[in-house]
Amino acid sequence: MLFHLDFHVEYGATMSQQDLFGTWSREAEAALEAKKAGVVVDLWKAAGERRVIAILDVESADVLDEAVLTLPIMVEMGQFVDVKVTPLRRYEDFAATVDKLLES
Repeated sequence: MLFHLDFHVEYGATMSQQDLFGTWSREAEAALEAKKAGVVVDLWKAAGERRVIAILDVESADVLDEAVLTLPIMVEMGQFVDVKVTPLRRYEDFAATVDKLLES
């Protein structure tokens, strides 16, 4: 199953920017390893924002939950991370469904 994840990262008043960068460095390492493993299809960092967009390919929503909840950034500062998740469907599959419905 494909999922679009949109991460918005904030940080608390007591956290320094260097601390944030340390967490983000550990997160980047984990994310890039997941990309090498094929779980992450692709990743983007929104320029000028503390925002990351990812496409994940996992077996189920349960696997997605586990993956997200164990990310370094979520473990270390999850209360400051807002994640929006959208399940995705390949457009080719949608087009085939439309053709099927058109025929019925």
